[in-house]
Amino acid sequence: MGIKEQAAEVKKAQVFLGSISLGVRNKALESISKILNVRKDEIIQANSQDMAKAEAEKLSAPLLKRLKFNDDKIVEVCSGIKSLIGLSDPVGRTILARELDKDLELYQVSCPIGVIGMIFESRPDALVQIATLCLKSGNGVILKGGSEASNTNRILTELIAEATETAGIPSGWIQLAETRQDVSEMLNMEKNIDLLIPRGSNSFVKYIMKNTSIPVMGHADGICHLFVDESADLSMAVELTDDSKTQYVAVCNALETLLVDKSIAAEFLPLMKERMESKNVELRGCNITRTIIDVKPATEEDWSTEYLDYTLSVKVVDSLDSAIEHINNYGSGHTDVIVSSNADKAEKFMNLVDSADTFWNCSTRFSDGFRFGLGAEVGVSTNKIHARGPVGLEGLVIYKWRLRGHGHKVADYASGNSHFTHKIINKEYKSLN
Repeated sequence: MGIKEQAAEVKKAQVFLGSISLGVRNKALESISKILNVRKDEIIQANSQDMAKAEAEKLSAPLLKRLKFNDDKIVEVCSGIKSLIGLSDPVGRTILARELDKDLELYQVSCPIGVIGMIFESRPDALVQIATLCLKSGNGVILKGGSEASNTNRILTELIAEATETAGIPSGWIQLAETRQDVSEMLNMEKNIDLLIPRGSNSFVKYIMKNTSIPVMGHADGICHLFVDESADLSMAVELTDDSKTQYVAVCNALETLLVDKSIAAEFLPLMKERMESKNVELRGCNITRTIIDVKPATEEDWSTEYLDYTLSVKVVDSLDSAIEHINNYGSGHTDVIVSSNADKAEKFMNLVDSADTFWNCSTRFSDGFRFGLGAEVGVSTNKIHARGPVGLEGLVIYKWRLRGHGHKVADYASGNSHFTHKIINKEYKSLN
């Protein structure tokens, strides 16, 4: 089956999936979790083939780390599914109810977006997260993973399709695209694909955004900052720098640039350097940083680089305002942190930094759908659209307006015989059948 036929099949299945009860959707999620555990040996075997090929082709360490899908990753994705099952239904929720006139009631009701085209690199765990989030929110999905994970992606898609069909979900709601040509064709399928979500390199995401008329949700870079304010607890600042940078370096919410107020730089930077060296992190510093600690020089390019590796750029700044200006100039709008004991400064930072996530005294690594309680995520959006930051269930629904009347005509209001009340009512939309 070609990609055009796959897309048409997903579109057809999604119409019915969007109206299936929450109970059936949750049962299907339970079936996915069960089949992943029961047949995990097959999954790990397929992933071993992908890993062996990737290692032979000398893929980078960060890519290899994201590609690996072992027992621990299966436990992690199943934990995410369990969390997802426990979340309330995002579909059919009444957002607004308004009486336009007597017996003329308007409802704004959440509904699935439709068909999601998900294009991503490496990370087979992302496939499971995306598929289960789409299922819970009533969306069909076309998945296109990187060729480096072809065997893993194939078996995961087959198992998810098998488990959900057995649970009562229409067949065809999930499809796997496998070639580069498929991606090119997907970009021109505005009739069958309602939203594209790309996850990958900067150049990859920008290519998607520039070559389609389909709405795109996602982010090109994850250039995250941590600013150590003059009032910061320096021990806390060292710990948060460490966690933000080294807890997992190959992800978009890892720290890439550390900003330090000049008044505490001489005391803080040696402490930070000692910790970073113990974790084998290469430091690149501005001129002022290099007068305090011995590190490699940072270039202009470093301030706008997403390393996804054990590298950290460091800059000493004059003030909070200078830190905010640097972040808004070089940042990607992803996640930025201030470490400070001054609440007013923290609020100013979180108000003025133009990013999807602004944190106070905590690690950048909290920027994650599962950690936010969203039931995992399909990605992180730095776009200023209906969804921003980690995108979970709420980012995969839109809404429709439903109006119930009793023969009401606009002519009566235009003539002045009838009048609008426009009164908000405390009422949930419910099916009358």
